[in-house]
Amino acid sequence: MKKLFFVPAAAAMMFLASCGGGSESNETTSTTDTSTATEAPEAAEAPGADIPGIDTVSVTDVIKLDGMDDMKYDKTLFKVKAGQKITLDFKNIGKLPAAAMSHNVVILKPGTDVQAFGTAAISAAATEHIPPTMTDDVIAHTKLLGPGASDQITFTLPDAGVYDFVCTFPGHFGTMHGKIVAEP
Repeated sequence: MKKLFFVPAAAAMMFLASCGGGSESNETTSTTDTSTATEAPEAAEAPGADIPGIDTVSVTDVIKLDGMDDMKYDKTLFKVKAGQKITLDFKNIGKLPAAAMSHNVVILKPGTDVQAFGTAAISAAATEHIPPTMTDDVIAHTKLLGPGASDQITFTLPDAGVYDFVCTFPGHFGTMHGKIVAEP
């Protein structure tokens, strides 16, 4: 039974494939042989080129950042040169008590799972909410700061790429985060 179905189906396919081959057309088509054409190689896309607003950010070696009581940083996007020493000045400009609204800045290596890091930070109160099991994912971090306090750190982003930064005080990483784009 299967052979009987196959033969008519194959014949129908051959008939449909050959249809239209006998008609003439006045249309001409041209094809371009690109096998010998030399195209310029595409330029590698700059790190973070797909981040909205990155084209409006200037390269800097000093990052000034404030943390606020509404669980936000005042800026969320920076551009630096990879391999260059960077200074980060961070201040908690909030007024709420430290027990309720402390802030820090933790700069993570590219590829770090921010959600997993932030979740692990919740139970790491003894280490200022830097999870001891994930310290290899941290490039640098400020102290955990109460209202009016400030901290300054110096660090280097070794390679071109996009580095996330977050506040790891419990529950803050969901709204307190940003990106540092390190250009070559």
